[in-house]
Amino acid sequence: MRELSAEARLHFYARQVSRKSGAGIHTAALYSAFAVIAAIVFGTLSVHPF
Repeated sequence: MRELSAEARLHFYARQVSRKSGAGIHTAALYSAFAVIAAIVFGTLSVHPF
């Protein structure tokens, strides 16, 4: 197996990290969207307009 240069190793590592963090960001966005929807639903159910 050939030896990678430092720049190639850094680029490869950065791509792996961005791929992992991208999935984490999507998961966090999905959960936060569900949390906002749940907060709106529970907030509207708890209000007594009459």
